Amino acid sequence: MLNPKLLDVTQRIIRRSRKTRTAYLQRMAALAEDGPRRAHLSCANQAHAYAAMAEDKPALARGRAPNLGIVTAYNDMLSAHKPYEHYPELIRRAARQAGATAQVAGGVPAMCDGITQGGPGMELSLFSRDVIALSAAVALSHNTFDAALYLGVCDKIVPGLAMAAAAFGHLPAVFVPAGPMTTGIGNDEKARVRQAFAAGKCTREQLMAAEMAAYHGPGTCTFYGTANSNQMLMEFMGLHLPGAAFVNPGTPLREALTVAAAARALEITALGEDFRPLSRILDEKAFVNGIVGLMATGGSTNLLLHLPAMARAAGIILDLEDFAEISAITPLMARIYPNGLADVNQFHAAGGLGYLIGELLEAGLLHHDTATVAGDGLAHYTREPRLDGDGALHWVEGPRESLDERILRPAARPFQGSGGLVQLNGNLGRAAIKISAVAEEHRVVEAPARVFHNQEAVKAAFRAGELTGDMVVVVRFQGPRACGMPELHALTPVLSVLQGRGQKVALVTDGRMSGASGKVPAAIHVSPEAACGGPIAKIRDGDRLRLDAARGTLEVLEEGFAERPADRADLAPHHAGLGRELFASFRANVGPATEGASVIV
Repeated sequence: MLNPKLLDVTQRIIRRSRKTRTAYLQRMAALAEDGPRRAHLSCANQAHAYAAMAEDKPALARGRAPNLGIVTAYNDMLSAHKPYEHYPELIRRAARQAGATAQVAGGVPAMCDGITQGGPGMELSLFSRDVIALSAAVALSHNTFDAALYLGVCDKIVPGLAMAAAAFGHLPAVFVPAGPMTTGIGNDEKARVRQAFAAGKCTREQLMAAEMAAYHGPGTCTFYGTANSNQMLMEFMGLHLPGAAFVNPGTPLREALTVAAAARALEITALGEDFRPLSRILDEKAFVNGIVGLMATGGSTNLLLHLPAMARAAGIILDLEDFAEISAITPLMARIYPNGLADVNQFHAAGGLGYLIGELLEAGLLHHDTATVAGDGLAHYTREPRLDGDGALHWVEGPRESLDERILRPAARPFQGSGGLVQLNGNLGRAAIKISAVAEEHRVVEAPARVFHNQEAVKAAFRAGELTGDMVVVVRFQGPRACGMPELHALTPVLSVLQGRGQKVALVTDGRMSGASGKVPAAIHVSPEAACGGPIAKIRDGDRLRLDAARGTLEVLEEGFAERPADRADLAPHHAGLGRELFASFRANVGPATEGASVIV
């Protein structure tokens, strides 16, 4: 039996989206109606498309077998995307063995927030999602493909690719992961060294050694931030092959899954008997399942921005209230750093996504009847991939019991009764807070405001010993229209040190904290943002603020607050340098955080 509240939320999304979703599906049906597009291209068009394809030319010219388009986020700057270097050849080989073809349609940019943290490049990070969607659309616009394979892992890459895949929703699409790097230094030790450095108790050389031991090889960073939340999402939404998310790079199983992804994409084109266009898979139920997965695992708050943008690309309108209400009924079943000490490799070994999905299906907290790339029904994703003695890939039923309840628990005995995402409302507008790692005694903070316009100013005040007593640290003019909504990771060690000293402390910001949100209560994505004259721009030093995660409120407790003029900030230094001047039109046209902070949907 499906949980009644989950059904209510799903039906509300369907009603809210009826007009836009209907229009989207009509567009996709019209695009699919004529069948594979290569049949409609002139010979000259096709000759241009096939000129460099060597041994695949004859098969392409005949046009009787599927042609896969590969959209890749490969670069060797990012550990998570380095493994993609050799995927195209694997995929081409798999296609040839099936009598078909595959081409790299194009590449998309992929940047790493871990590299740009605290630098000007971070101000392009969120906008890169829409650039990725646009780039993938350009790649597929040649209109010579029968299905698409999307190669991407990290923070903005998967959501951007999903937005493009939705725009090309008349085509089948399979998302192909690369997997996490093997486990390095323990997450508790990494956090200890970071906090020690923030407090001036260890050297930069010691900090560098710890960081290099944590991020040490090819693959996704192993903590449960946005990148790994993306990989979870692709399985809950049925866009990966089952069990593909957390298999390490460079292993025989990883290679076999990549080959199988290509083979499956060939099977589900309009030329076969199991046509599965993405528009059929990416529906309202799939998005609800994705939100459930996010809450059950304590995933990244960045998905509060990405899921609405992805949904709008498919004609579906999500609201923050959907996330909050689903969170309230979803048990928190996983403890993965930063919400625990385990990394994603240990989570995977304890039973991983297959166990989690099985438990949630049994509890009536997932729509079981969704279409997926693996077949009809989400039960496909309770299975695990295995190689037999001959190296052949097959799937077996996953564990029905957790192999380590310190990391992964059954739905009936969760770490918490809810997923830990709370919607905040009040005279500051709307915001969100992730409390899955916030202790009960820190979930309500009432204290004077300390107002800053960037995280560097907070760090400077900390170094000067000025952050004493209880406080609500307000960091504003960090929204998408102000400066691209950068992540404020640099605040986590500082605020953690203050909290560790016994101070009552909270953060209120129109910026992001992402998957690194942790033990300090943080009201994020405050909307309307300061750059739009939102109430957060009216706060003054010393104003009494109250953040109450239990009641879901965020308020300034000062008479006459609403009548104050909004403060302004000189944002010119954030609008030029390192390419930022090229994004002026993005800043001018970006939507609010509550709608996904997108420029294009």
